[in-house]
Amino acid sequence: MCSMEPTAGSSPAVSEAELYRSIQAVLPRETGRQQPPDCFNKGMLRWTLHKKVQNNPASSLSLVWVLIKELEKADRWDSRTCIIPLLHTLMYAIIQAAYIPDELYKRVYEFCRRLLTFPNPYGAIGLSYARQIRTERAIPGLLYQRMVTAEQGLKNQHYPYQEKVFILADPEVFSGSLGEVLMGDIEASAFGECLSPVDHMRSMVQHTIQAALGAEKCDGQRLDQALRDMGQDVETYFQEVSATVERSAEDGGRKEGGALKSRLLQLYKEIISEADSEPLSVGGPPCDCPLPNPEMSFFLWTEDLDIWRVLAKWFRSSSTSEQFALSQESEDFVLGESPSELTPSDMTRFSVMSNDSGIERDLPPSADPSSSSFLDPTSINAPWEQCKSEQDSSRLSRRRAFKMKPSVKDNMLLMQDTLEDQANLGGGSGCRGVQGEATLQRRAGSTVVQSPFNKQQRQFTARIVAMGDDRVLGRLAKAYYFFRKREARRLFLTMKIHLQFYYIPVCRPTTSISPINENLNRSKENLCALGSYLSTVDPWYNSNIKGLGCMIPKLAEMHKANPGGPKDPFVSDVISYYVRTGQQPVYFTVYFVKIVFNSATKDPVEEVFLTHLEVEFPEFRQISAAMKEKQRKSIGDICGAVVSINYRKIVLSGRDVDKGVSVRTSGAQISAIPHNEAEDLNCLTLTLNDSSAKSKNNVVQSFRTNNIRLRSLESRSFTVTLDRDHRRTYKDVQSLEISPCLDPGYCVQKTMRSKLNLGEDSECGLSKYMNRGLPLPINTFAGIIT
Repeated sequence: MCSMEPTAGSSPAVSEAELYRSIQAVLPRETGRQQPPDCFNKGMLRWTLHKKVQNNPASSLSLVWVLIKELEKADRWDSRTCIIPLLHTLMYAIIQAAYIPDELYKRVYEFCRRLLTFPNPYGAIGLSYARQIRTERAIPGLLYQRMVTAEQGLKNQHYPYQEKVFILADPEVFSGSLGEVLMGDIEASAFGECLSPVDHMRSMVQHTIQAALGAEKCDGQRLDQALRDMGQDVETYFQEVSATVERSAEDGGRKEGGALKSRLLQLYKEIISEADSEPLSVGGPPCDCPLPNPEMSFFLWTEDLDIWRVLAKWFRSSSTSEQFALSQESEDFVLGESPSELTPSDMTRFSVMSNDSGIERDLPPSADPSSSSFLDPTSINAPWEQCKSEQDSSRLSRRRAFKMKPSVKDNMLLMQDTLEDQANLGGGSGCRGVQGEATLQRRAGSTVVQSPFNKQQRQFTARIVAMGDDRVLGRLAKAYYFFRKREARRLFLTMKIHLQFYYIPVCRPTTSISPINENLNRSKENLCALGSYLSTVDPWYNSNIKGLGCMIPKLAEMHKANPGGPKDPFVSDVISYYVRTGQQPVYFTVYFVKIVFNSATKDPVEEVFLTHLEVEFPEFRQISAAMKEKQRKSIGDICGAVVSINYRKIVLSGRDVDKGVSVRTSGAQISAIPHNEAEDLNCLTLTLNDSSAKSKNNVVQSFRTNNIRLRSLESRSFTVTLDRDHRRTYKDVQSLEISPCLDPGYCVQKTMRSKLNLGEDSECGLSKYMNRGLPLPINTFAGIIT
């Protein structure tokens, strides 16, 4: 892998032999072979490969040619491990290539069609890319144009969709040098290119005309110079090219691109003629149009950050937000609430004693609710203290507000989301206890069959990238739960913004580990359990994303050693590649837990967790560790508290049974991520501490379940920690209950059924097709490869 950096303003050509060697170095090895120690460097090699051809259109075409031949060879040799990495690399190269001949488009399309005979995820990815290739073949440059328009937030009346990347980093992991490296990399990506909206428009016009006309009819260098000389006037041609391409896309490319190419050729001649009066040249080499990284916003995820408010602010500041007619109530909902009202702790509602009868005729004349002064905008926006002083003279002391009832359309939109997710999951339930479909297999990706519930395409897509260990994922699951709960209470962002979640596992390197007890140390050895699981089921995720998490600490060390060294935006480039090609989600169940404290004065707490829950009796922590060293046989009789565990045991046959046991233990570990690759089941695994000690009733120390009730039978209380996050630790706990978290969309339908007196447990209408649980989809490159 030699360096191919530009020299004297140009890039040297890359031979096909060198491209072939680079591709072979990037590909993951076959399953069952020992991974080399530098397997995490494959992400760096993939980045280097794309950098080689980024500024050389001829090399891009050579890369496409080599990748097609490698895909066809992998198909002949039945080497499925290489198909998905090669296909993602090929599509990423096609989007950035200046011009692709029709012959190559045809070969790629035929290969993607052959993938439809493969099992998932190959069939789903092949179908998705076959549709894109068919559209790109009929309308060259469409993928590049739409991607740049959406990611850069360009004002385009013909394609109003917008996308943005929100990076949420755990401050406990990215404090110090790690945070500086990450922020510096994102800033280098944003400000290093120094591209304005006019530059993006110029690149889009350049790429679209070159992709449609080719090198024979378009002189790339001359077109680039003519567009640069226009300055701000290039926006006119940007709108015209966009309108022409989108009209052709609406027609479905049925005119074989003849009208599109003739119109773009006419625009090309107009641009060249305005620049100079020289005769029009026949053709020339294509000009480079690099694909810029999407717009990114970086946040250290502290308690003050509210995802709902961040997304609402982005929506209101976008260039197309004025197209949506927002009512006055929506304006007040977004801007009128204080930050304290938007925190998850305030989502729980408490009853307040009223000092009036609530009957309108009992109110004094001065407090007549029909009076226009109560609805006056100035009084609504007045401070609360002023409103309170005006009401002291009357018996009515009530906050001036009005209750907004969700409309039938709003309720149906939430339910539609749930129905769409259920259809994309193949009709399964996602958790036990739902009629008809009971499965323990974790769901991933989408089925090849078209969803029967047509989804309304939203004009905004928020790509949320969580960076950190399992703690940031637990916070993400909690934020997503309260996001859905708030939208169920009052719909605002669901009908406008589509959420997609991504995860980059990063652990802060530690020099020493001093475990307190062996089982606790075993559970905390891998703080990125979910990231390790995704790396196991998706080799391309392991090479690029898991490897990125390992590279960031190394980059921090290099930055310390050489602060003034080169700052190539490596991290932001990999994130851009991830959010663009990682479109196969893996669904993880969010679990609901109710915590009851030992003190009667403390109210129960309702929480959610995603990967891990730890139960520990603090007084037995040191005793258990000391006795383990001595290997005493009577440890189970004297070390631990007696707890009662009621659970529903899950078996593969589907005949779940309710069981209850009493056992003495010093704690328990509840994990949603399988420790064994052969037991990849969508359920919780409860493991009691001191597993070497046998109880008097020979109780099994580990079992699978989804519903657990754990209670201390003695006066001792225990500590509960969610997702290994010390910030989410609850002490003096008496009991807890765990069950799969219900989706607020399902709760809306359940409330509507109860109003119609259909019964609490009745499954009728749309409810029998809905998913009760709330899954958190984490996007990967392939989903789960079995």
